[in-house]
Amino acid sequence: MGEIKRYAFGAPFWVEIASPAPEVSRRFYGDLFGWYMYTLTIEARGDYSVFTLRDIDGPAAASMQTLADDTQAPSWSCYFRTDDLDATLDAIRAAGGEMLMEPVRIAQFGRAVLCVDTQGAEFALWQPLDSALVPIAGEPSTMRWVQLACRDAPEALRFYGEVFGWGSEDVAHAGSVYTNWKIGDRPVAGLVTMDERWPPDYPAHWIPYFQVLDCDASTERAVELGGRMRVPPGDAEMGRFSILTDPTGARFAVLAPTAEAREKFDTRAARGR
Repeated sequence: MGEIKRYAFGAPFWVEIASPAPEVSRRFYGDLFGWYMYTLTIEARGDYSVFTLRDIDGPAAASMQTLADDTQAPSWSCYFRTDDLDATLDAIRAAGGEMLMEPVRIAQFGRAVLCVDTQGAEFALWQPLDSALVPIAGEPSTMRWVQLACRDAPEALRFYGEVFGWGSEDVAHAGSVYTNWKIGDRPVAGLVTMDERWPPDYPAHWIPYFQVLDCDASTERAVELGGRMRVPPGDAEMGRFSILTDPTGARFAVLAPTAEAREKFDTRAARGR
């Protein structure tokens, strides 16, 4: 458990919220997950806040930036690990995706860029430059899983397979099919098809799942703090989960993994050998 020094190419590495109300987000996630926060000022990026676990000098769990304007929706961005950001951008373009902004350097930590896939789902790349920002994983209040919801699963499998080389495995869930994306033999991310139960205009999107000890209690607490429950607590292969939005409208999930899932569904196991 704890800090991981190496991640494989394409492994989920980091999560970041773009918030229209940073103080609201800080209070909400601080109360829900026990996160502390410090803020850096970064050229061409403005204030960049890092959430930490245990205390303000503790290991990094996530980050936050302020939305650039009111036309953008609050959201969490899921970052995937690369050792060569420019080469991975070339692969994204070749597969039909786009770069949404120029790559930026985040202090001494790394280079980052926001992209969009062929169905409009935004995701990001992170190329570490220093070990100073090593995400903590495998503990409560840390990112455990990331999931894409989209309408064309075969197209998503093609796109991310070409970009990251992910394999896939389908599993049955709640009368439908859920896909686990895999690096080698280890599941590292999920894919769900948006069907008639979704609003027709709801866009494709990635969301992070944060590990908790008790899914039901965390869901109740999130609602008490001003969040909204979108999918009530339920059981799946990886554990008990619910999907929520925070007070600003950013979508995320909480997950209490089973003992078996803590071993099988662990992005840390996808680290480079």
